[in-house]
Amino acid sequence: MPGSPTARRRRLAIELKKLREEHQLTCNQVGKELDWSGSKVNRLETGQGRVQPSDVDALCRFYGTPDELRELLKDLAKQSKTRGWWHAYGSAVPSWFSVYVGLEQAASGLRTYECEFVPGLLQTADYARELHLAAPAQDPDDVERMISVRMERQALLTSAAPLDLWAIVHESVLRHTIGNADIMRGQLERLLEAAQLKNVTLQVLPFDAGTYPAVGAFTILGFPDQEDPDMVYRDGLTDAVYLERPEEIALYGKAFDNLRALSLSPQRSSDLIRQAAQGLR
Repeated sequence: MPGSPTARRRRLAIELKKLREEHQLTCNQVGKELDWSGSKVNRLETGQGRVQPSDVDALCRFYGTPDELRELLKDLAKQSKTRGWWHAYGSAVPSWFSVYVGLEQAASGLRTYECEFVPGLLQTADYARELHLAAPAQDPDDVERMISVRMERQALLTSAAPLDLWAIVHESVLRHTIGNADIMRGQLERLLEAAQLKNVTLQVLPFDAGTYPAVGAFTILGFPDQEDPDMVYRDGLTDAVYLERPEEIALYGKAFDNLRALSLSPQRSSDLIRQAAQGLR
């Protein structure tokens, strides 16, 4: 079963949609039979908002699902209403990013490409602080809470069942001094430490890599259960985009493979990072 409330809500939505499609019904048809609106059925199938176990029970009885599956889905609905540890940080974790943190907690692997900054899971507190302080209209208290969330997320890389991370960063990330030379050198040394972890693969896309897909930064989340398909995450200043259609996942997967092929090997990447760090002394 998915390991975070967000992931449980997503699994529940997937299962409810699958049940409807197996019966070859539309959302409007199901809603009419249950005296609901079609939009309510659609919300349940897209994981928008909290799902009541009573609604899940009504759907399962309408679809004629076995008792065991009905109880499992009702249990998913109950567990999806719990709060993750990151909710304790309040406004420091906006709702659009809270969804990502919840999915990240349940993921088994991440493939991420960054063209401007170090990936969040590999940032030092000092580096992260400089980025947050540079954002417009940031509350200083919120900044410290944001940093705490980022540092706590990094425990995924060293847990008993660690997250598998494959990160590609553009060489400009290494050359762009964030804060000052000391902060940046500490960040590059942190990258070298992370690259030694067995579950972390770090590659640098060099300036002379030639032409490559102009896709911008993105992350592909993979999950341990086959029933939970991959998802692509892209964020901005005030919102995020989550892509789930198979054709979208395939395109980003191919883009990542192309970037990986053009990047330096992990060993040569570490050599370049070490060289950049030494240049800051």
